[in-house]
Amino acid sequence: MLSPNSTFYPRPLGVTPAASLPQSPSAPLETSRQLVASDERDAPYFRSLEEVGIRLNGPQISAVRHGKGPLLTLAGAGCGKTTVLAARAGYLMEVSGAHAGSILLVTFTNKAATEMKDRIASLPGIRPAAARAVQARTFHSFALTLLRHYGVQEEIFGESRAQHTVLKMLLRQNGMSEAFQPESLLAMLSAWKMQGSETSDLPEKSQEERDAKRVLLGYEAWKRDRNKMDFDDILLRAAALLRDPAVLGPLQQRFQYIMVDEFQDTNSLQYEIVQKLAAAHRNLMVVGDDDQTIYTFNGARQESILEFDKVYPGARIVTLDINYRSDARILGLGSELVARNKRRRDKRLRAAGHRGDAPRFATPSNTEEEAAWVVNQLCQQVEEGLHTYRDIAILHRTASSSRAIFEQLVLKDVPFVQHGASPVFYDQSLIRPLMDHMRLSLNPRAVDALPSALGPLYVSRDAGLEWIQRSEEQQAKKYPLIHLAKWDKLKPFQQEQVKERIKLIKSLTKLKPVIAIQEMRRQFYDKYMESGDPSIFTHYKETMLETLDEFEAAAKKFETVEEFIQFADELSRRHREMESLRRSQDSDAVQLMTIHRAKGLEFPCVYWIGASEGIVPHSTALRQDIPEDQKAALTVQQTDAELDMALEEERRLAYVAITRAKQYLYVTSPASHHGKPADVSRFLLEAFGMEVPDKRKNREESQTGNHASYGSGSSNWKGNGNTNGKANGNESRTRNGNAAYARSGSRPQGRDAVSPVQRGADQRSAIRQSDRRDFEVLDERDEDRLSERRGSGVIRNHTAFSTTGVNQAASSSNSSESHSSGAERTETVAIWKCSSSTCKAWLRQKPDGASAKPSKKAVSGPPACPLCSGTMEAGTRKVPVTGRFGR
Repeated sequence: MLSPNSTFYPRPLGVTPAASLPQSPSAPLETSRQLVASDERDAPYFRSLEEVGIRLNGPQISAVRHGKGPLLTLAGAGCGKTTVLAARAGYLMEVSGAHAGSILLVTFTNKAATEMKDRIASLPGIRPAAARAVQARTFHSFALTLLRHYGVQEEIFGESRAQHTVLKMLLRQNGMSEAFQPESLLAMLSAWKMQGSETSDLPEKSQEERDAKRVLLGYEAWKRDRNKMDFDDILLRAAALLRDPAVLGPLQQRFQYIMVDEFQDTNSLQYEIVQKLAAAHRNLMVVGDDDQTIYTFNGARQESILEFDKVYPGARIVTLDINYRSDARILGLGSELVARNKRRRDKRLRAAGHRGDAPRFATPSNTEEEAAWVVNQLCQQVEEGLHTYRDIAILHRTASSSRAIFEQLVLKDVPFVQHGASPVFYDQSLIRPLMDHMRLSLNPRAVDALPSALGPLYVSRDAGLEWIQRSEEQQAKKYPLIHLAKWDKLKPFQQEQVKERIKLIKSLTKLKPVIAIQEMRRQFYDKYMESGDPSIFTHYKETMLETLDEFEAAAKKFETVEEFIQFADELSRRHREMESLRRSQDSDAVQLMTIHRAKGLEFPCVYWIGASEGIVPHSTALRQDIPEDQKAALTVQQTDAELDMALEEERRLAYVAITRAKQYLYVTSPASHHGKPADVSRFLLEAFGMEVPDKRKNREESQTGNHASYGSGSSNWKGNGNTNGKANGNESRTRNGNAAYARSGSRPQGRDAVSPVQRGADQRSAIRQSDRRDFEVLDERDEDRLSERRGSGVIRNHTAFSTTGVNQAASSSNSSESHSSGAERTETVAIWKCSSSTCKAWLRQKPDGASAKPSKKAVSGPPACPLCSGTMEAGTRKVPVTGRFGR
């Protein structure tokens, strides 16, 4: 049987052994069988439900029985809201005598609408005709039916690739091919429309806004001329139609009972439609969970739930608080975590699900090790019959954060389905041009790689390729791109850029892949990708920079460009083979998806990866932790209130990830992210009762070394020599950003050095050849501090926090491979090692400042072992001295 201690532990790194795991209380066992007496008027209805296995609990009965007037039903995760909605529809028909056609049930996805119809049809006593008469629809389906009824016949233009093609055409026509990204323009337009605003009212204060508005007005004209409308148009036009009393009145008279599912996801326009339909009778039941509001970037408004009883005075509020999904300890972790949010309705879920296992936590050194651990463990679980592949879901924060786990799954032939992302990381439209530049460095005549090289040269792809092809027919060149230098349609400076680009391409083969990528980003690619008004396109830029940083992290494993390209091509080939195989078989496959896509789903076993600071919570919600002088350089300023709201949404996202798990939950928090140290997510530590310092208040204190870095360990450990406790002054200053360096512009030296690499366009500086060695040394120091913080001299092996087991062996193997390219330099350090023969933990002793004398802490006695709480004894150990780029 798989030992849970092979890699995963009962508490996150930094939580004291004395801290207890949160656990939700058990729910009462009474159901409608006991709660609804046989002499009550509606008892026959509940008895009929019981006969088909539907036994409602107290809060569910209260919601089902609700008659007229507004009702807010707070439905916690896994609390049976779909059952309640279907049962109330049946109750209205069978007990209250409502006509089936007077019930409108609105939800967000076709799948949910279909499930609702099926649930209603399966209720006892409901005739098929009545089930069909109930209007269970998505918002878009309802709106489109309304438009068609009133003669709107435009064709639906909803395919995103086609939309992008039209926008690219319009950008070219307006001479702005490189000024905006189609994705950004469409996202901005959608957000604007979902506020109920017309495209003609778009802002035009800045030149960027005026340019964007001109293109988007052209997009609207293009659709209008071709008799097309997109999905946002459907809602916008339906809302406009409902402002006509002649249209609204009959609908209000017809739909006497309105129910809305996933109410927390409604945007302003959808809420307006609901309010208008319910205005005459106020018979509105909304079901949702403010703790699962995670789509604010799509216009979702948490206020819809928080202020419902203000909009509808006298509204009843029923809380569905009995969870049938998760083990009590998994539920307790999620409940304790989200309870830290201030802007929420207070609720505590009670557990009635099947017992599973307590949540387990791990702190791999980086995403590569994280992926290896997760895939090794899930494979062993399947081999031992504990799970099938389809039982398992791997959840991640952003699309780019799935790269390492994707590679492990493909290379180990684990069947999986990736939801909502491009098939292979290296084939993404953002990454492909950089990959193709490296392909051209290996083979300048690689025809498939040429198109990607034209965009960053600001050359029309079609026209440029046609010129190159004609020129090649006349005289073939080793570097076909050179033909552009004689193209009369290019200006002299563009022709010169072509020559410079070829020089760069020639040089790439001599560089390590990560340096090649950094050099391309420095010379042209970041400038090429970043454009537009930053106040509009910040979200896209954040995603873009994060993906490029992940690309660099992936390249660090490889010594040569050729090895890197071969690996990426092999990955694509293997993935195509797996896709072909899976299409021909029943899909017993691991589910790989973002947390956002997992909402509403549940799985017996969940791996939540990336539970680290900067990932969850995302870096965009942590700008309050940036020193003020660096924060001032950001392109978009956010108030503390806005940042607090962003942080609360990140906490809700963590809650959603945890509550997808039914019986088994594994949480991994990589100790470094994109080459920078990363603490365990504050959300996990808070759930175990730890107080996380507000860095806005404590920044000055941390810079002088008087404050512990919370992710490094509990304050209860400080003063006993345990290196998981209080960080030294130099380290704390580094963790919070080297403000002194940012102010003075001088490069810090020695042990206090910190990597100044910042990926923001306004913070990115040219990397001179003479600086490159400095960057390696600085990043080496970051890893050195990271190893101290984790109590380990070998961060890749995680040896301080591993015990004998298959996953440890796998990690050691991976580490050996990663260092096989050259001899390692080592140093001997003083350590504390556990005296138990079965415990492998060891901690690096900390020197007392810069002195070579023994630390006073060391003299006072060894710390307790962080794993087994046993005694530790002094010793020494040889550890590698590793650089960021590998030598």
